[in-house]
Amino acid sequence: MIEKAYSICVLGSGESGMGAVRLAVKQGLPCLLSDGGAISDTNKNELQSLGVDYEENGHTIEKIELAVEVVKSPGIPNSVEIIREIKILGIQIISEIEFASRYTDAKIVGITGSNGKTTTTLLTTHLLKSAGLDVESAGNVGNSLSNLLLDRDPEYLVLELSSFQLDDIDEFKPDVAAILNITPDHLDRYEYRMELYADAKFNIVQNMTEGETFIFNGDDHNIQARLYRVNALQKSVRLDEFVLEGAYSEYGYAVFNNPHDSQVLSQDDLPLLGKHNIYNQIVAIQIAMEFGVTLDQVLKGLKTFKNAPHRLEVVEEIEGVRFINDSKATNVDAVYYALDAMHSGVVWIAGGVNKGNDYNQIAELVKDKVRVLICLGKDNEHLIKAFKEDVEVLQEVDSAEKAAEEALKLSNSGDTVLLSPACASFDLFNSYEDRGDRFKAAIQELKRIEQSKHAQQ
Repeated sequence: MIEKAYSICVLGSGESGMGAVRLAVKQGLPCLLSDGGAISDTNKNELQSLGVDYEENGHTIEKIELAVEVVKSPGIPNSVEIIREIKILGIQIISEIEFASRYTDAKIVGITGSNGKTTTTLLTTHLLKSAGLDVESAGNVGNSLSNLLLDRDPEYLVLELSSFQLDDIDEFKPDVAAILNITPDHLDRYEYRMELYADAKFNIVQNMTEGETFIFNGDDHNIQARLYRVNALQKSVRLDEFVLEGAYSEYGYAVFNNPHDSQVLSQDDLPLLGKHNIYNQIVAIQIAMEFGVTLDQVLKGLKTFKNAPHRLEVVEEIEGVRFINDSKATNVDAVYYALDAMHSGVVWIAGGVNKGNDYNQIAELVKDKVRVLICLGKDNEHLIKAFKEDVEVLQEVDSAEKAAEEALKLSNSGDTVLLSPACASFDLFNSYEDRGDRFKAAIQELKRIEQSKHAQQ
């Protein structure tokens, strides 16, 4: 039997990987970091200062075998060779979320879904914090849970959880879990099988019991089909359909039904636009109420909430044309909700790395609302094929600056220019944030040019 030299081996030196290393060192755990690519000089210097063994530009199974457990960064698929080798050796593979959750006493909220995770996570955190609770957010929303726990352990944690993070949980169990929706996304990671992707989302409830609460989108058939797996108390959120325990919307109101009371909130008090954001906001409010936040406290918190950028973000208006940055919409379902929130006269900017998109879901919305389609990507054939018969104008560009410029040229006063790509960003940009930031910068430059023209007249 091999003598173990390390408590954990961390695969990957990104945000979650380095966070896991730091937390392991804080907990006094011998640690190895192994990265299949190059480790940045900054991270190498930190690893050396922490006294952590590391390797880069490849994994050595003989070294990894010396660890009791492997903490896998979420960006590493289970299909790669090193993961198969580790499993053959019988070494347990866990996620950074699983690892870090061992070192907190906080009440945990876990939020997942194909779309709306960040918005709901941030709003939930804001509502709890504005009500005076000691709360922080972490996970897929930005800061890793491991990094957060280096400094302090708050009373409440709100975690945004991707399917990748949920792939490798073992004993992780939230006190309140929410699944917002399950629609096709990241299918290239799941053998292009929707059921595998949906199953990964449902890992969030696998350890929950009747002592915990599960809040879910009751209108989503992929969620409904898996409710038999849930042992926790179930609370449904639905639109235009009565819910005995949970929440629903009706005639412009959101109704929150619990066993002993019913509370009603006008949808006019909800700060975010779009049908999908009705779900997101109601879920966040329902979660807050689970921890004793009152309706008056909710209303106060809603008035001061500012959403994260790149999510139906109104950027500017130029010559009567409104520009909206929805760069986070990297799948078709997200674009559906964006277009559904628009009126007619849409100049739609879409494109990027196709993730196996099926555009049938948005075909009627495009016909009804989109006048111009600007394809922003290296390979736009999938968009052109899907929509060339449905729009008046179709144009291809290869930069955010050209997209903004052409959109303004092709717009009429009263139109909306909507960047909602339906695709990943990595063909032309570093990230969806980079794509959105460049788009916003281009719009501000167009605004400056227009103002300069008016000043000279």
